[in-house]
Amino acid sequence: MEIKNPKFEISSPNVGKCPETNAPEYAFIGRSNVGKSSLINMLTRRKGLAKTSQTPGKTLLINHFNISNGEWYLVDLPGYGYAARGKAQREELQRLIEGYILDRRQLTCLFVLVDVRHDPQKIDMEFMNWLGEHDVPFAIVFTKADKLSNAAVERNVESYKKELHLTWSELPPIFITSSEKPRGRDEILDYIESINQELAAECDRKDTENQ
Repeated sequence: MEIKNPKFEISSPNVGKCPETNAPEYAFIGRSNVGKSSLINMLTRRKGLAKTSQTPGKTLLINHFNISNGEWYLVDLPGYGYAARGKAQREELQRLIEGYILDRRQLTCLFVLVDVRHDPQKIDMEFMNWLGEHDVPFAIVFTKADKLSNAAVERNVESYKKELHLTWSELPPIFITSSEKPRGRDEILDYIESINQELAAECDRKDTENQ
């Protein structure tokens, strides 16, 4: 799948201010500075579409990117786990993130970004378990694979899988990416396209039944 006419649409301070559409949304989230904006720019092949920053915790809003003239949306969510924030701001961001994830009916899949250079982090594991408890469909995206050898990447991914299997009988889809190479672009976009096709087929089936 190729992305057509990607463009920034709106930044929203809460889920109630998000665009009123029926289009599927694919949201990206992870710890601060995990590479969300860089990944979105790589997927869309539009450098600078999502604003990147060397400062962790830069994203404070829900950012919607219109894809293929509104056929679907990419959504950049604020990063979690940035300890330098004050308690009040952390709680506010938690409400914003949870509000979008639990209340946004257009959310079709949440891509949880994880830095492949690190061992399994408690905060990531807790977040994914929380998603499981609330039946939120998600996939895991390992980022910054270009920073390690292929062997080291595979070793760290297997370490994460082993940790996940302690609480999960079946693992979510897993993607390995690098925004620099780029790597993983086709796999993620093909996954999104397959879901969009399933949604379209389901919609056609319902239309046929109602005729």
